[in-house]
Order: sequence, then C-alpha cells, then structure tokens
Amino acid sequence: MAAATITSKGQITIPVQVRTALGVVAGDRIEFVEVEKGQFAIVAATRSVKELNGLFRDRRRKPVSIEEMNAAIRKRASRSRGSASTRIESSATLLTTILCKQLRR
Repeated sequence: MAAATITSKGQITIPVQVRTALGVVAGDRIEFVEVEKGQFAIVAATRSVKELNGLFRDRRRKPVSIEEMNAAIRKRASRSRGSASTRIESSATLLTTILCKQLRR
C-alpha cells in the first residue's frame, strides 16, 4: 500500500508506483473525486478535450450552436435568483466558448 505525508503547505509527493499506475508525469494534472463521504479516488486528468469527441451519442442529429447553448444556460440560470444566476451564465458561456474552440482545433 502506497502512502504519502502532507507537508505544512498541504502538499504531498505521489509515490512512484501510483504515478506509474495513473500514467502521469511531472506537469500532468490529477483530480480528486469524492466517491463516498470522506473517501476520494485519484484520477489522471491528462486527456485532451479532443478525445471526448464521439464519446457521447448525440440525440440531436444537428450540431448545437453557441447561441443555442447560451439560451439553454440562460433558461437554466433564470431558475436561480439574483447575481448567482449572472455568474453561472457568465461562467457557462465562457466554458462553452472554450470547448468549442478546442474542438475546432
């Protein structure tokens, strides 16, 4: 069983056997996913956005435009109240723009 010690700054060194199993190297990102209350899984987050293409079956036969995505986000955000919905809309709009640019590359 691999173990690590947390430094005073909250940092850890991931043991080599864990890095090897995850296939990560210096500079790669990892995510901590809560699987149960108080238990987390470590997942390598090194895949490109391009690798997601085709992963999910598109129920709509035509591509979705950014305007359609933003309209759906606004509709969902309008259910929230106050400035939180504005922040959600701004963040979601930025995310859709970034994803669309990445997929076009």
